[in-house]
Amino acid sequence: MSDAIEKAVDAHKWKREQFEHYVEPQWCSQRLFDVESFDGTIQDPSCGFGRVVLAALSAGLPAFGTDIVDRGFPELRGVADFFKQTTRVANIVSNPPFDVFEQYALRALSLTSGKVALIWLLRRLPAARWLKHTPLARIYFLTPRPSMPPGHVITRGEKPGGGQQDFVWLVWDHKHEGSPSAHWLRRDK
Repeated sequence: MSDAIEKAVDAHKWKREQFEHYVEPQWCSQRLFDVESFDGTIQDPSCGFGRVVLAALSAGLPAFGTDIVDRGFPELRGVADFFKQTTRVANIVSNPPFDVFEQYALRALSLTSGKVALIWLLRRLPAARWLKHTPLARIYFLTPRPSMPPGHVITRGEKPGGGQQDFVWLVWDHKHEGSPSAHWLRRDK
């Protein structure tokens, strides 16, 4: 393989981030808050750099963030392990660690009275049979494909582009019954 092709193939192969800290583009959360209403406070228990929290605040919604590690978000309310959280909240919106996604979603549902919205990999949806036992209300397909690099790539100042995977927002509503509806969220309205 030529050097140019090898570089292109390796362009988006990054070292795994501890605690699965991957960063979504700001538009992903902004667009979610443009179309989805939330009553009450929103918590992001894996807030990372605070992109979900900042998008919620920009949309006029009360929000706060916690994380298992302090990643420098100035508005971080505390360092905490989400799986040990006992405090209930109205809503949880997050880009959670994908390696424990099912457990994270079920934990979020057990701690909320309103809605839960989580970013996930589209390719994992067909095998997620556990979803049929939850109040999944909406699926939002993100377009164009967002690039979600590890946090250390962002802190180095890199500006990755050209996402290689498809992502969705999954939105659960405790009041929802029936099958979920599917929608598109485009970066540009």
